[in-house]
Amino acid sequence: MSMRKTGPVLLLVGGGHAHLGVLADWVKHGSPRGRTILVTPHRHARYSGMIPGTVAGEYAIDEGTIDLAALAKLAGAELVLDRCTAIEPSHRSIETEKGSRIAFDYCSIDIGAVARAREVLGEDPRLLDVRPIASFISRLSEKCEGAGSEPNHIAVIGGGAGGVELAFAVRCRFEDRGTRVTLVAGEAGLLDGFSRRAKALAERALRHVDIALVEQDARLEAGRLVAGMRTLEPVDLLIASLGGAAPAWPGRGGLAVSRGGFIAVDRHQRSVSHPHILAAGDIAMRQDRMVPRSGVHAVHSGPVLASNLRRLLGGGGALRSYRPRPASLYLVSTADGKAIASYGIFAAHGRWAGRLKHWIDTRWIASFAKLSGRV
Repeated sequence: MSMRKTGPVLLLVGGGHAHLGVLADWVKHGSPRGRTILVTPHRHARYSGMIPGTVAGEYAIDEGTIDLAALAKLAGAELVLDRCTAIEPSHRSIETEKGSRIAFDYCSIDIGAVARAREVLGEDPRLLDVRPIASFISRLSEKCEGAGSEPNHIAVIGGGAGGVELAFAVRCRFEDRGTRVTLVAGEAGLLDGFSRRAKALAERALRHVDIALVEQDARLEAGRLVAGMRTLEPVDLLIASLGGAAPAWPGRGGLAVSRGGFIAVDRHQRSVSHPHILAAGDIAMRQDRMVPRSGVHAVHSGPVLASNLRRLLGGGGALRSYRPRPASLYLVSTADGKAIASYGIFAAHGRWAGRLKHWIDTRWIASFAKLSGRV
């Protein structure tokens, strides 16, 4: 199938956090001239920051979701429920999983990264990758409850903020069943890149709820989960939070990519090889400076991306740069009403941080619900 252009066409590929910001801008300030087409396989977007709270039972299963279909309609964007599988940047078109070819004048890509647990660890029927994020909650329920099984031992693999939060969340979820939880942080250690204080607080919180910490790299050998020189078996469920890999199609299509395959962008979030294509979120990698691929930066880059797309479609105006703050505030939930607040060298653990995280997360979700008329 082919879609004809009528005026300038902006193609938004993916419904990630940055593109949510673009659609919100279109709703608030009016859509720019031309057509906006959103290509995404999902009618709803799930906010990654609320996934651990949903796992722990703090939120209902639909509380951390955003109605993409309603938001796109209000933004004046056409919604195509499909997945991009190829791009021809010089010919300004994409191909989709369902066989469509969609032409564009400008394209913005915010599809997130793809699962990499099996690539890193190996194959195992017990393995559950956090990605794709949109289906993680349902896949977790199927693994643990679909067949009436109750895991006796869960291993969470990955020592970053996401892995730490999930370890606390599954400990809370299965606390009444006496399920053991082990966090395999890897040789990089717990909360790599965070301050010593934040790491110490996390270690103390893990000990408090009897979550075992293993700071050695995990691997699967002959059906066994091994870390260092010892086995961690028996294990009933392996939850991998190892970050994401880049899909192959951006680089295969000719876009400049980083060594890991992520789309190489400049300070304006533009492709360094094809400036009519922009990218943000986990799929993008800045070339002028180090910007961690995290939800914090995806959310904060959304308004800058919206401004730049509006100016490109309008035919004028200097583009804005996304300038991350010197330090970002991270709030790592410990699933007991508390969270570890980390900002640079500062770190603290308490209920006030848990309340702050709840307020930030629910306020962000509510802002889209209000835009789409759901509340």
